[in-house]
Amino acid sequence: MVRALRAFADGYVSLLLPLYLIALGLTPLQVGVIATATLLGSGMLTLWIGHHAFRFRYRTLLLAATALMAATGFAFAIVRDFWPLLLIATIGTLNPSSGDVSIFLPLEQALLARLASARARTSIFARYSLVGALAGACGALFAGFPEMLHDVAHIETLTALKGMFAFYGALGLVAALVYRRLPPAAGVETEAQSAPLHRSKRIVYTLAALFSLDSFGSGFIVQSLLALWLFQRFQLSIAVAGTIFFWTGTVSALSYLAAVRIANRFGLINTMVFTHLPSSALLIAVAFAPDLGWAIVLLLLRSALSQMDVPTRNSYVMAVVSPGERAAAASVTAVAKSLSSSIGPLFAGYLLGASTFGWPLVIGGSIKIVYDLLLLATFRSVRPPEEAPVRSER
Repeated sequence: MVRALRAFADGYVSLLLPLYLIALGLTPLQVGVIATATLLGSGMLTLWIGHHAFRFRYRTLLLAATALMAATGFAFAIVRDFWPLLLIATIGTLNPSSGDVSIFLPLEQALLARLASARARTSIFARYSLVGALAGACGALFAGFPEMLHDVAHIETLTALKGMFAFYGALGLVAALVYRRLPPAAGVETEAQSAPLHRSKRIVYTLAALFSLDSFGSGFIVQSLLALWLFQRFQLSIAVAGTIFFWTGTVSALSYLAAVRIANRFGLINTMVFTHLPSSALLIAVAFAPDLGWAIVLLLLRSALSQMDVPTRNSYVMAVVSPGERAAAASVTAVAKSLSSSIGPLFAGYLLGASTFGWPLVIGGSIKIVYDLLLLATFRSVRPPEEAPVRSER
């Protein structure tokens, strides 16, 4: 339930964030700087959790994260100037991306992995991602609400946008009420260890390095800046952009179910690579779309493939590390993704300020193709436990 609440909030905030900042008088470059700050701050906080989560009960950390989410939303609804907004973005939980890059992610992943058997793990992560994607798609559709208020109730657009960020803070409080229902001892590991990462350090750091390359490419096309490009290139309204991202999110959600069946047949690594590779090529093609219709078709096709690696990647990381190191592994890989993706929005904001051509899409897609090839070359022979019988039969 909390995954759905957070995804819904991220779904509309990622679309409204650039419009809100532009309405406050900021430039596209400043929008990129703030998007970078949100990802950089999330990465640093997640890094801290990765090193210290084993000292605390997960329930306590999750409740603290919801308090930070609430404070972030309320603060963004009040502050108007660039430098205070930059500070709030750095220490807060705003997510300019369509994916989950928050501090909640490693804690929830570790809890899910403890509840699942090896055979059911990928399926559970797929359902977890499915809920998030569907809620995020609904959130993107909800992004048109301020425009509706302006047309129907004649409420000033800036006022309506501020209300949406205040609602983000309220959703953080609701999430806290849900987390309070967790058992106080939820997430306490029975396996003693002297460090957050020990036996699995080498493989986790290698995966983190590869994931950081993928996220560096993703940083050029975080949903906030992809929306900004669509606004500039095709002069879209908020409602139309929200509808587009609703359908791309819905298509992505349905792909999670297919990812489980594909992974069971062809393996986690093969599923990650051979679905992600064509989606990266489609991303590059979007930049050359001659009109909005073609751009939508290409975005939908990409959405059918681009997120299949999410549940399979999460499942793979949890499979190849020891149970006691799962929270740390999830945190380290999440940090690598957050920090690397934080660089791209800065360059993307600059490029969008200089040209309406989709240079961020071309650059981001090209980097992601390199990641796919490196991942396949490095980890094709490293199989999770549930795939070991297939290897031995061969």
